[in-house]
Amino acid sequence: MSPPMQWLVLFGVGAVAGFMNVLAGGGSTITMPLLIFLGLDSAMANGTNRVALFVQNLFAIRSFHGEEKYHLPTVLKYSAWTLPGAILGALFAISINDLLFRKILAIVIIGVMMTVLLPQSKKSIETGSQKNSWLIYPALLGIGFYGGFIQAGVGFFIMAAFAHILHMNLIKVNMIKVFIVFIYTIPALLIFIVSKNVDYILALALASGNAFGAWWGAKLTVRKGEKVIRFVLFVVVLFMAVKLFNVI
Repeated sequence: MSPPMQWLVLFGVGAVAGFMNVLAGGGSTITMPLLIFLGLDSAMANGTNRVALFVQNLFAIRSFHGEEKYHLPTVLKYSAWTLPGAILGALFAISINDLLFRKILAIVIIGVMMTVLLPQSKKSIETGSQKNSWLIYPALLGIGFYGGFIQAGVGFFIMAAFAHILHMNLIKVNMIKVFIVFIYTIPALLIFIVSKNVDYILALALASGNAFGAWWGAKLTVRKGEKVIRFVLFVVVLFMAVKLFNVI
C-alpha cells in the first residue's frame, strides 16, 4: 500500500474510531490492528495511536465545551487519580505483548457493558448515591493503569464506573470521559515518545481522522441524548467481542 493510500485509510478509520470513542469506546481496537497491519510492532502501534487519542480528545473537549458546561475542578480531580496508574501502565506497555489480553478483554467488556446497558432508575441518575462514592478513586487508579497499558475499550470502564458508582447519566459521563482520557494520555504519550515508539507521519494521518470523528461524536452525544449512546454501545460491544475472538 502506497504512503498516500495509507494516509487516506488511516484518516477514514480514524474518523470512525474517534466517533466510536466519544459515543462509546473501543475505537483503538480498530486503529491498533490497522497500525500493526501497516508494519508497526505492538509498542510502536500503541505509541502512534496515543497521538491520535490526544488530538481526538482535545477536539472532543472543545466540542463539548461549546455545547454544555461542566465543573472543571471536579473533572480535574478525577483525572488526577488516573495519572499514577497511566504512567505505570505505559511503562508496562512498552515491553509487554497484549495478544492474550485482547481475548480476555472480550469477556470483560461484555460483562461490564451489559450492566451499563441496563436502564437505571430515574431517581438514582438524578440524585446519585454518596454512600460508596469513594470507590470512584480506586476505580480511577485501575482505569488509569489499563488506559496507559492497552487503552482499547477503556471508555467502557470509565462509563461503567461513573454510571454505577456515581450514578451519572451517560451524556455527563461522556463529557467527563474524554477529559480524563485526554489528561492521562499526556504522560503516557511522553513515555512512548521518549522510548521512540511513535511513527509521527502515520500518527498525523490517524489523528486528523480521530479529531474529525470525535468532533461530530460530541455534537451528536449532546443533541441526541442517551438513546443514541446506548445504541452505539450495543453495536460496538458486539463488534468488539466478535473481533477480539478472531471470528472476523
